[in-house]
Amino acid sequence: MKSLASVVNSFAISGIDAYTVKIETDTIYGKPAVSIVGLGDTAIKEARERLEAAVVHSKYEFPKMKIVVNLSPCDVKKSGSHFDLGMAIGLLIQSKQLCTGDLSIFGFIGELSLNADLRPCSGVLPMVIEAKKRGITNLIVPKRNLKEASLVNGINIFGFENLKEVVEFIEGTNTYENVENFKDDHVVRRKYFIDFEDVQGQDEAIEFITVAVAGGHNILLSGSPGCGKSMIAKRIPTILPAMTEEEALEVTKIYSVAGLLKNRGRLITERPFRAPHHNASTNSLIGGGNNAMPGEISLAHNGVLFLDEIAEFNKGTLDALRQPLEDNKVTISRVRFTNTYPANFMLVSAMNPCPCGYYGEDRCHCTDYEVLKYRQKLSGPILDRIDIQKNVQPVEFMKLSKYEKGISSQKIREIVERTRKMQMVRFKNLEGVNCNAQMTPSMIKEFCVLNNECINLLQMAYDRFKYSARTFHKFLKVARTFADMDGTENILKKHVAKALICREFDKEQANMMVV
Repeated sequence: MKSLASVVNSFAISGIDAYTVKIETDTIYGKPAVSIVGLGDTAIKEARERLEAAVVHSKYEFPKMKIVVNLSPCDVKKSGSHFDLGMAIGLLIQSKQLCTGDLSIFGFIGELSLNADLRPCSGVLPMVIEAKKRGITNLIVPKRNLKEASLVNGINIFGFENLKEVVEFIEGTNTYENVENFKDDHVVRRKYFIDFEDVQGQDEAIEFITVAVAGGHNILLSGSPGCGKSMIAKRIPTILPAMTEEEALEVTKIYSVAGLLKNRGRLITERPFRAPHHNASTNSLIGGGNNAMPGEISLAHNGVLFLDEIAEFNKGTLDALRQPLEDNKVTISRVRFTNTYPANFMLVSAMNPCPCGYYGEDRCHCTDYEVLKYRQKLSGPILDRIDIQKNVQPVEFMKLSKYEKGISSQKIREIVERTRKMQMVRFKNLEGVNCNAQMTPSMIKEFCVLNNECINLLQMAYDRFKYSARTFHKFLKVARTFADMDGTENILKKHVAKALICREFDKEQANMMVV
């Protein structure tokens, strides 16, 4: 009686999450051939050649029969070369060259070279998380993925160099000894060579940057060339609050799926800071490509996306940010793939006030039409989603010549972390909300209660500048952050006044259009 097909566990990636794949292998009498079914991509189809070479180089016999490999579930498209190891193990079991017991608690991840060496793969971290969730307690991975896989506790991870070592371990002829300790590798220490104390004469801009970081608010800095916009923005990583363990794992998963996890084993504990060039395409910013991979907005998840010279970006590319800025996620649809990636980032942008950059100065010869046309590269819906819009003034000579140090990044970070802790306590029972910028309208009603003075002040501004409902909510969120920085439970008139000052660029543009 013919034996049943062998079944081993592996995993596939969908978005930033993984799902279990059963690799079923069977041998059938007929013309020697290898058939791999289950909606695999080209890398999976080409595994038949790698499989034969690896088995032969490991001193095993490759069956001279028809071999059928099925990747279940069969109705879901799969990609990647990490199924190689599972296929090889399944084939050796089916051909009676590997005698083993129950492999249902084992999972296999790894690409095979023609010499049967195990090569590292992308996306191992979400696969390990899925294995733990499914009760697969033993996971076999390439040795160079061992650090990354060991980021997840409560599961046994075994790293090997080649197929022969894996077979001997399963048979019990070779014991596994792991003498490496990765605990120190999972800790990333802050080390910056820049500091906010280098910034001179921009105390007001730094104050509003502090508010933006403390509340997770989007911010636009507008000013003449050389006034310090980019200098300030590039120092934001030095004041970002520490991530929670849940946030760190989520960010690391994204980088693992994108193949950008450095050293393949270090937990990302610093908030991302992404600064794409203004010639970036829509796909590189939002995500896409043949496999619907994450873009810059997802790589900036739980961190900062810095768009320098934002007015130089393609208008269509910027408008594609509208939905992710509102929903904190992006769905990328392609013919073969549809993936949803998280995109909860703080947008920091900088631009010149006019084409020449010197608007309001004697050397500026831009007409009102040219200035409006330049500024309208940022559509109304995009501007409406930016909480803080500040004009940055050039630094006076006397302030530059004194060479006095400004407030240090350490002091600003202390303010930010103290403010964020207040927000963490406030939102502790609300899943997915960590800062004021993430509040929904119902949360705003609960946590942003205004007195009569605040309401009257907001109504005056609302009637004059015809703000949208979204902008009104933005004011309340920013005012809530100002109140948190002052350590007060209630929002006061001064906090609302400061929040209204945050829309200088928007008000200036509105006045120009009236004129």
